[in-house]
Amino acid sequence: MIFADDPEASARWWGQVLDSPVKSDVSPTGAVYAWVQAGGVELGFHPADDERNPRGGSPVVYWGVDDLDQARGHLLAAGCEHHRGPLVIEPGRRIAQLRDPFGTVIGLEGP
Repeated sequence: MIFADDPEASARWWGQVLDSPVKSDVSPTGAVYAWVQAGGVELGFHPADDERNPRGGSPVVYWGVDDLDQARGHLLAAGCEHHRGPLVIEPGRRIAQLRDPFGTVIGLEGP
């Protein structure tokens, strides 16, 4: 679950990047909840609420990729910004972190 100021816009962006359809639901209060599914993972977007879900309180989700440089390049070209890395964690294993256009930090792990 990712807390976002505009869950629907965040889900649309990730849906385009992951080539996955966006599903959404609107609560009786008008709050929009959206999600995409890719590679057996559901990535959900929930309205941010600084009182109940403080920003920065979410863990960084790492996506396992076959080619870290290619995946990182794809996300940078799609609008992500560099955040950290790539770093060598152990021989043959690297990580990198990027920030999506909505401020969410995601991680990549792979060779």
